Amino acid sequence: MGFLSAFCSYLLLFMIMVAIAGIGIFIGITLRKQKDLKAIQEEGPEES
Repeated sequence: MGFLSAFCSYLLLFMIMVAIAGIGIFIGITLRKQKDLKAIQEEGPEES
């Protein structure tokens, strides 16, 4: 019974860590896309 309790505890901790990592990746991708879009918009008029 103790093993099962410890296993569930570590499983829950792992799931929380995966969720935090997923949120961080999502935020990072979103910020990078915004930065790239801003760079393209600033670059556009100079080339024309």
